[in-house]
Order: sequence, then C-alpha cells, then structure tokens
Amino acid sequence: MREIETEANRPDFWSNGEKAQKMMQEMGRLKNRLNSYTHVCTLMEEWELLLQLCAEEADETEAQELLAEAELSCRQVEHILQQEELKLLFSGPYDEKNAILAIHPGAGGLEAQDWAEMLLRMYTRWAEEKGYKVELLDYLPGEEAGLKSVTLLVQGEKAYGYLQAERGVHRLIRISPFDAGGRRHTSFASVDVLPEVEEGVDVVVDADDLRIDTFRSQGAGGQHVNTTDSAVRITHLPTGLVVQCQNERSQHSNKERAMRILLAKLADRALQQQREALAALRGEQKEIAWGSQIRTYVFHPYSLVKDHRTGMETGNIEAVMDGEIDQFLEAYLYYLSRQEVREKS
Repeated sequence: MREIETEANRPDFWSNGEKAQKMMQEMGRLKNRLNSYTHVCTLMEEWELLLQLCAEEADETEAQELLAEAELSCRQVEHILQQEELKLLFSGPYDEKNAILAIHPGAGGLEAQDWAEMLLRMYTRWAEEKGYKVELLDYLPGEEAGLKSVTLLVQGEKAYGYLQAERGVHRLIRISPFDAGGRRHTSFASVDVLPEVEEGVDVVVDADDLRIDTFRSQGAGGQHVNTTDSAVRITHLPTGLVVQCQNERSQHSNKERAMRILLAKLADRALQQQREALAALRGEQKEIAWGSQIRTYVFHPYSLVKDHRTGMETGNIEAVMDGEIDQFLEAYLYYLSRQEVREKS
C-alpha cells in the first residue's frame, strides 16, 4: 500500500487516468482490509479489559453489565472474521472484476416481461445498498409493461464475484396482475452474468474478426434515438458471438458499450472452455448449469424464495425483491468452495 501511496503523490499520477483509478481502487481495498484488522485488534483489547474488570468487580449488577459489553465485543469480532472468511472464497480469476448482468424474459409474454423488470429492480436495489455504481448499457422495453431485455454494468469491488451466483433461470409463481380471472401463473426469466474485462489484458481481439453493423433503434428512447442509425451490432466472426447496444443516442457510445459486452462474453467463453477441458481430463460428465432453473420465487399460495443449488430459502419474499439477496449470494460462494474441495480430492 505504501508503494501505491508513493506513486499517488507523484505530479504525473493522473496522466494515465485509467491506470490511476485502478491503483486507487486497489489502495482502497487494502485500506479496508487493514482497517478490519485494526478494528479486530481494538475489539480484542477491549474484550480482555472488560473481562478483567468483570472479574475484579464486587458488585454483581456492574459485573453483569461489563460481561454484556464483553459479549458484544466478542460478537462484533465474530462478525468481522466471518466477513473476512467470506472474502477468501473469492478465488476465481475474475471475482474482483465489475459485472455485466443481462436479464431476458422467458416464454409467457407480458407476465414474463414484468418478471424480468422485477428482477431488474431487485438487482438495482441490491447494488445501491452495496454502494456499487449501476450503469445501463442496453434496455429494450416491453410494448405494454416490463422489458424485453436489459444489460447493466455493476461497478464495485467483487461485483462479479458476488453476482456470479445469479446466473441461470429464475422462476416466479404468483397470481398474475394481468389475468382478469385471478389465476396463478408461472413465469421464467434468464439472468446472465459476465465479468467486465479489458481488451489487450484479459482478451485480445483482432479488428479483422469483427463485423460492425448499424441500425435504427427500436422502442422508447426519444425522437433522435429512433430516427437515426445509432444502434450498433457487433459480430465476432470466429465464434459467431453477436452483441448489440441501442440505448444511447451516440453511435460511438453504443459501439463502446457493445464492445464491453463482447469482451466479457469472449472472456467467459474462454473460461468455460478451460473448465470443460479439465472436466474431460478428469472424465467428468457435468450438466451445463447456466440454463438450468436455479431459484424459485413463490408469492402464492405461500411466500417462499428457494435456491435449488444451495438449499438456502426464506419466507420473506418482499425483502428479497427489495434487494436483500446477500444470503443467497454468500451461500453460493460456500457452495462453490465445497465443490472445489471435492474436485481436488
């Protein structure tokens, strides 16, 4: 950290803004870890002192109060150590990266599109509570309600490490507000989560391998967006991967955002190929997990959110839809850790 602080004090530190920003983020991460360590040391000293005073206190009431304070310090230390233990679970090559999150409704028309928008609200609230920055990369609204597709960039420490748990199909069971008969409906939406990567560092792309097309944006977006060829579609010819962005008025901005999504998809593809190669060497037969149903959200006839991979569940569905999903994200990290241990044994 001292090396970064020395570098930050140089007059030309901000001449390379991108590099400087990354170094400042790293310094912030190191400071947070140092602060946690210092806080634990302080709490442990207080705990020892309180226990000593408790042992020496003749008045039983005063002794009980000192003991209660000592227990509080102990619980605070336990909480900090649990959080530090959780950080050790971020062992993937991209866990520290920002996350690109995309939501697509499944079959079901209006009901599924509304479910996709509910998920967008849930993830946005979670990110805001975490102090993460959310940038809308692409958004295509539904004709009547909900959305047809949305892509977000979630910026913050370990955003991908946390949100990788959300990759898969999410199922909703509820009485549809769009059904005049008040019948129960089951809807699906897929969530894809990719790490934001850098061209030339994490992924190398040859410009000759790209086909870039422009077209007129669809849906809501304002007169200028809908009357100019500002939308951009990029095809990576060797892999056939296609991405597009039409949310911005500027063709240049849409192209930049589309490239960020493409780089993320290429990095994820390479990582998946590595995992498949290792599985083949071990003789393993694994299900392709991204497209399988990972979680069910039940509003009727009872309230329940259950993750089918980890077994984590809660009856407080309203809190979950308001962004309180840490219990599911953390349970998935421990689930991945156990899987890694089994694979190595």
